[in-house]
Amino acid sequence: MPPESEKQGTEAPIPTGTGALDAGLGIESDGARVVEAEAGDGRQAGGPWRIAGRRLRRNKVALFSLAIFFLIVICCLLAPVWANHVADTGPNTTHTLEKLHVNGEVREVVEPSGKAIGPQWFEAGGKFFLGADGHLGRDEMVRLLYGGRSSLFIGIVAALITTLLAVTLGLLSGYYGGLTDTFISRIMDVIWSFPVVLLGIALGIALAVGGLKLGPIHLKSSSLWIPTLIIGVVYTPYMARPLRGEILALREKEFIEAAVAQGASDRRIMFIELLPNLLSTIIVFFTLNIANNMLLEATLSYLGAGVQPPSSSWGTMISEGFDALYSQPILTIIPGTAILLTVLSVNVFGDGLRDALDPKSKVRFEARAGTAAEMDNPV
Repeated sequence: MPPESEKQGTEAPIPTGTGALDAGLGIESDGARVVEAEAGDGRQAGGPWRIAGRRLRRNKVALFSLAIFFLIVICCLLAPVWANHVADTGPNTTHTLEKLHVNGEVREVVEPSGKAIGPQWFEAGGKFFLGADGHLGRDEMVRLLYGGRSSLFIGIVAALITTLLAVTLGLLSGYYGGLTDTFISRIMDVIWSFPVVLLGIALGIALAVGGLKLGPIHLKSSSLWIPTLIIGVVYTPYMARPLRGEILALREKEFIEAAVAQGASDRRIMFIELLPNLLSTIIVFFTLNIANNMLLEATLSYLGAGVQPPSSSWGTMISEGFDALYSQPILTIIPGTAILLTVLSVNVFGDGLRDALDPKSKVRFEARAGTAAEMDNPV
């Protein structure tokens, strides 16, 4: 019989077999709950989503980045208000031969030499706030806001398409395995084998000539849906493969075996048991995909394989302003800065969201804290 002191020092085993959401947030792989104490009163925390919310609220940099992203989105959504009530012009309206009255002085929007007017700020009542572009004399501020709408639309909708395809293919491949897994994995490998930019350029140029005709779907070459679909498809393997790996691990867990033993259907197991465990991964991937999609859209549009005229985006504005890089660098700097701020804010928030949803971050923190406490109070 062991001594009494050893009995008192023995810890109780950690229970296993927790619910489906436990594997996704704040829980170790064996089902042990990670308990986080409330600051101040020492009460135990709530569920894993509440724990993740508190972690995210403590990350001020991530919240500040999210606020910047929302500010950019709101400004772009208010593009018609600025165009109709301030600038009094549209994104594709040319002002080549017009003259502007600024503080009693007459200025040409586009000089005979071809140089466009520079930023006027509020001196002209909001007109040509950031100047005019190139030889056509279009309002740069109006084009920036409308171009942002196109870039944000492509980034967010393409991320939704990628998420939908990746979750569907990942569930089918990881759960059924066998021939289904082999068939889907080989398709993903084919797409994966091509560099994203090169594959996007090839598809973009091919569809920019005659548009897309697929059954009842007919899209013109200038439609924003063409670059959106291209970007959504080429990034699918980069999300589907990690999800497939997680599903392969989760389907061996006890709660899946229990569901099978109870006679649950495959659809119920995939969408009720497996899918909730993937929510944290899906959310993080979706957030980071928005930034990647916007960068790829800007690259394709700059190379002429993305957004086609008369539509505009930040990528097309950089391409158009490149011809006047030395005489008017602001035409390239402004949309480039807009892309930088948007992508940086999304990436920083995505990193903060990943840290908040990481089930092992708290465990590592507690392990370090426990080690430090033992060093401070040696036996």
